[in-house]
Amino acid sequence: MTGADGRRPIVVGVDPDPEKRPALSWAADEAERRRLPLRLVHAQGTPTGGYRSGEVRPSWEEWNRELHGLGDQVLKDAVDFVESRQPAVELTTLLAEGEPAWILREEARDASLVVVGSCHLTRRRGLISSASVTLPLAAHAACPVVVVPEPEPVVEQPPHIVVGVDGSPHSTAAVDLAVEEADLRGAGVLALYVWHPPLLGALDERATVDECRRVLAETVAGRTAAHPDVELRHEVVRGHPVQALTEASEHALALMVGTRGHGGFTGMLLGSVSHGVLRHAHCPVITVPVRPGTGTRAT
Repeated sequence: MTGADGRRPIVVGVDPDPEKRPALSWAADEAERRRLPLRLVHAQGTPTGGYRSGEVRPSWEEWNRELHGLGDQVLKDAVDFVESRQPAVELTTLLAEGEPAWILREEARDASLVVVGSCHLTRRRGLISSASVTLPLAAHAACPVVVVPEPEPVVEQPPHIVVGVDGSPHSTAAVDLAVEEADLRGAGVLALYVWHPPLLGALDERATVDECRRVLAETVAGRTAAHPDVELRHEVVRGHPVQALTEASEHALALMVGTRGHGGFTGMLLGSVSHGVLRHAHCPVITVPVRPGTGTRAT
């Protein structure tokens, strides 16, 4: 829901578990940083263990009414949390019926970012943090999606953002957002091209690596023109993309990848690399789509 002033809100999926706040914290801080409104969304799909209590009776109407009451309380608690953390942030809320992935995907149409939590996608504790929400949302949302792990990562000083590059328009869009985020946070950017050698080896490994370096240099060239204070380093590394990016994500502010790719990131749309970094990265993962037919990110 775009505001009357044209600002696109940051949308955050609110988990019913009051102890799972990293995504809400990240979204609130980002809204304050960008001077954007924050939209808290709680979607009620199939009830989970967190909803089942002795007060929920067999009658569908009573059951539905009880769920709405619980949902209202979830959002009230989330509002109280954000107001205590970032009191200047403008808030709206949405309690919606339906599958969370679909609800958040619809909200993404008018959002600057969508933020969700993750327990490294290993458990289905709650509606918003499960893989059934995160993976399709990251693949299909019209705006960047931020997946915030639990617990919150320890950031290395000086702070930096890691971005995966393969020369595709999607990775170029990811570099642009990485530089923008770094400028907002007083951080640097490390752009990585991960070269995964074929099983039988390259015919000319030196030439292949040189080509990777050329593509990487062309991708990052001029990307800091609008943000001259950002230090952008770039490097070609050899290995498996998931492992290399996961290792690089340790102590980083964020890891950015495009929603599709080629070369070192083949199959990025719900492929092994995107699954891998969403499961294993040590920091928030931001997937960045592009507008069709362009090399710029969708917003």
